[in-house]
Amino acid sequence: MFIDSHCHLDKLDLSLHQNSLASLIENCEARGVKRILSVCVGLDEFDNMYQMIKPFDQVDASLGIHPLHLKTQDDVASVDTLVELIKQHPKVVAIGETGLDYYYDETTKALQAQSFVNHLQAGAKLDLPLIIHTRQARQDTLDLIAAHGGEAGGVLHCFTESLEMAKKAMEFNYSISISGIVTFKNSHELKEVVRQLPLDKLLIETDAPYLAPVPFRGKQNQPKYVVEVAQYIADLKGIKVEQLAEITSDNYYRLFNKAASN
Repeated sequence: MFIDSHCHLDKLDLSLHQNSLASLIENCEARGVKRILSVCVGLDEFDNMYQMIKPFDQVDASLGIHPLHLKTQDDVASVDTLVELIKQHPKVVAIGETGLDYYYDETTKALQAQSFVNHLQAGAKLDLPLIIHTRQARQDTLDLIAAHGGEAGGVLHCFTESLEMAKKAMEFNYSISISGIVTFKNSHELKEVVRQLPLDKLLIETDAPYLAPVPFRGKQNQPKYVVEVAQYIADLKGIKVEQLAEITSDNYYRLFNKAASN
């Protein structure tokens, strides 16, 4: 069984699936992808995503605000707002996607930090894991996790950073999620990081509809392509893909422990 631990079902073009999320999920299950985590990037988009996935027991949800979704102070949600919204939505198994991104926008650093801290504190309050986006903000990301993170930990998703950062994050009870980027020809450093990551801290994802893995690069990504990500990682690790699927599924349920009870 494969689990896509990070995608955005509300961003997918369902015209490729008979305009039906049920059809998309059936296609996933036919390839052995039995569970999907649909990740929120903005509270203004959350309700639409949640209503879309609500009928499907095999789809979990997250709730949070992506750092690049922040434009003004009004976009920063308080700890209490995050906590209350999550309590009202039982399919939410994680907080995020949150974090820091200095690659695309350094002008909102203060907003990003404030939002990230609020997400971390909400996670600590609810004992829920965080889904973290980090780009060109390694030390600030780690420092804020250390200062405000809870025991539930979380995951650095779509990881493209250094092994040193991965090791430090794992000390804070964070897992490392690998996307289709690892299949790209020029991702030499990431391949080496993956070879050295401990299996018990590894998750797999698509980040669909973005970052389709080889051989689908250039097309819209799909949750079912997590199988290609898994196969590539299994080859790097020198194990069978079935073993990797089992390990990463166990890791998923251990980290997102609310998912098992949905």
